[in-house]
Amino acid sequence: MRLSNLAEIVDGAVLSGGEDLEIRALCYDSRAVKAGSLFFALRGGGDDGHAYVKEAIENGASAVVVEKRREEWAVPCVTVADTRAAMSAMAAAFNAHPSLSMKVVGITGTNGKTTTALLLHSLLDAAHRRPGLIGTIHYDLGGGEIVPATHTTPESADLQSHLAAMVDNGCRAAVMEVSSHGIDQGRVADVAFDVALFTNLSHDHLDYHGDMERYFAAKRGLFEQLARGEGEAVPLAVINFDDRWGKKLLRDFPAGRAVPMTYGMGVGADYRATDLRMGREGIEFTLAVKSRQFRARIPLIGRFNVYNALGALAAAVGMGLNLREAVANLAKLPQVPGRLESVSEGRAFHIFIDYAHTPDALENALATLRDLDPKRLIVVFGCGGGRDVPKRAQMGEIASRIANYTIITSDNPRDEAPEDIIRDIESGFEGEACEVLVDRREAIAAGISYMTPGDILLIAGKGHEDYQEFAGRRIDFDDREVARQMLNDRDLARADMVWERRREEEARESERKMGESRRLEDGEDRR
Repeated sequence: MRLSNLAEIVDGAVLSGGEDLEIRALCYDSRAVKAGSLFFALRGGGDDGHAYVKEAIENGASAVVVEKRREEWAVPCVTVADTRAAMSAMAAAFNAHPSLSMKVVGITGTNGKTTTALLLHSLLDAAHRRPGLIGTIHYDLGGGEIVPATHTTPESADLQSHLAAMVDNGCRAAVMEVSSHGIDQGRVADVAFDVALFTNLSHDHLDYHGDMERYFAAKRGLFEQLARGEGEAVPLAVINFDDRWGKKLLRDFPAGRAVPMTYGMGVGADYRATDLRMGREGIEFTLAVKSRQFRARIPLIGRFNVYNALGALAAAVGMGLNLREAVANLAKLPQVPGRLESVSEGRAFHIFIDYAHTPDALENALATLRDLDPKRLIVVFGCGGGRDVPKRAQMGEIASRIANYTIITSDNPRDEAPEDIIRDIESGFEGEACEVLVDRREAIAAGISYMTPGDILLIAGKGHEDYQEFAGRRIDFDDREVARQMLNDRDLARADMVWERRREEEARESERKMGESRRLEDGEDRR
């Protein structure tokens, strides 16, 4: 695509210097630039892409998009008011506006985005809609192409490229997790959404947003964008009716074309679950949709997963799926990686891995496991460094209130000392039923060593993540793999103990028999 054509897309853009080039790639990372690239100098996150323009040119960038031009840059420049907004608009055009060729749903909220996205992806797949997926765990671009996730919501240049790949691979729908950062930074500004889904809002990311009102305003931005949609179909807003911020969103719903649809357990929800029957293998409930009722089942535990399933179901029907068939397919939903994922594999106790890293998510996970009536409920968790300090004490208080025993450990300390983070957590902990083990592997090993029949252990905070971050470096670390290793070590140790006891019993039995034989021999001799 010609540079002049891209420049024309952005109001007020000024193209200067050099010839009208053919642009072959869009890039915002100077290290990834290749010949024919258009480089965007992005601001944000404490960094300024304008400082890397020279490096991008040296690496082969044919042209740059900047907010202020410098004469020293000897390549064509497109000067704009906002490079992020320009990148979003140009990326959509460069990739032929792929979101217009599919049904696209964006899922936002503090908790439940990943699970809801994966459940909706599964429902669409079961209905042969060939869905793509962009989310926290991975990106599924269709055609068997799975890309490791770098961000929950990637930068607009990557996002539009991924959506274009889905179209090329024959996808008819795309499911996206949309983070508050992604909305606030305009990464999804040029995605044509057909459905937007709001899960809930609770304490998180306040290091970025400042307070809950600004955090909510970022989330609301997705629905403002949805309401401005100009497609043929009327866009649908699926909103958690039971969440107080969901109610606020409904009260202040943005003017425009979008139609709200609610889900929850309260009277008045459009998709309503009642008569819940909890079990260790899943949940059954009655689903009411207007005048219709269905008996539904999900192979997941936790009331919050009923909400996730309801949201996914409402969005699926909003995207054209048959309601009765979608309800039937709820029973076939897969286990979600790192979301109350069981790793105990038939033992007499249960171990779950969960991504819970906010106060609300930790409380929901612990309350769900408490409802299973364990003999003891033990939790291992920590908090991430470099962000949202106030939630640490809150999570300590929650653990002390719901769990029988707590092991406080490291999560992703980043540039903070793990001991400082742990002290913040301890400041909210009430009582003495806890211990501190800074090393996460040691903490998981201890938790597993304490397990007896009927106990439940929750290892919280990292879920599907396969790394830990320390002072700018990452090390391989997967809670699931570590837990399975420790379980195996425990099994081997117990097997050795059993074998040793068996050898001791066999030795005692052999000695008894030998003693009996000697007594018989002595008796014969005396006769």
